[in-house]
Amino acid sequence: MPDSVVADELLADALNRMAQDIDGAFDALLPVPDDARARLIEAMRYAVIGGGKRMRPLLLAATAEMYGVARDAAIRAGVAIEAIHAYSLIHDDLPCMDDDALRHGKPTLHVAFDEATAVLAGDALHAFAFEILSDPAVSADPFTRIELVRILGEASGSRGMAGGQMMDLVAETSEFDLPTITRLQQLKTGALLGAAVEMGAILAHVPPEGRTHLRGFARDIGLAFQIADDLIDFDGSAELAGKAVGKDSKAGKQTFLTLLGADRAREQARMLVDQAIAHLADHGKEADLLRVLARYITERDH
Repeated sequence: MPDSVVADELLADALNRMAQDIDGAFDALLPVPDDARARLIEAMRYAVIGGGKRMRPLLLAATAEMYGVARDAAIRAGVAIEAIHAYSLIHDDLPCMDDDALRHGKPTLHVAFDEATAVLAGDALHAFAFEILSDPAVSADPFTRIELVRILGEASGSRGMAGGQMMDLVAETSEFDLPTITRLQQLKTGALLGAAVEMGAILAHVPPEGRTHLRGFARDIGLAFQIADDLIDFDGSAELAGKAVGKDSKAGKQTFLTLLGADRAREQARMLVDQAIAHLADHGKEADLLRVLARYITERDH
């Protein structure tokens, strides 16, 4: 693990570079047509360009580059997973779901445009993700492309993010215990983070049996990420977060914080990060960015 100064520089450079690469890729891949579809594409661009931490594509690229994969391929795959993440936020913000007015420090898509356009933009970004992954520009190997599609499809559907979101809706009117909350968050938040790490390894042709330690890493940082989000929702700043805070307590949801308390939750997050980093013990300096990202997850304020 690099010292704190080197780690901060490594993280800042990686975050800035990824933000530029992802924004540039979306800009190039989503030109606005000169026809009646223009409003849809403008809405898609509004949702994906110039916002967010880019944590998922960064995890994907850091894993891929650890194994020597060309950055262009990792960025394209990162665009796909970020498109899925963006579509989920668009739909999550709708009045029929969380009814949020602010995301990444700017009006949510349905507020900036309208609800119908927001639904279509989310649908189109979902389809766009798999259009990107099936393109030979991601990988010349069709077996690699289909495995990428399978992993992202599973992580975003009923056995992943969407399933977790359904559990989250049920949580508003149900009492969930800690194992159930853990399962909810493994699906709602952890599934896409796990897919990002695994997709990076798939691009490198690492066989499934060689990804066990990476799955362990992703599982632990996924739970730590959600605990950090719960802490931000509990005592964070809406200005720093770029979105409303305090929503879970208002909705009466059971979370890691309500079940563990803030101090114990923070300690649990730190333990999960230590555990995640331990999964990378067989890797050298090439895994430093993954280690730094794991630490960043619990130290961020937004």
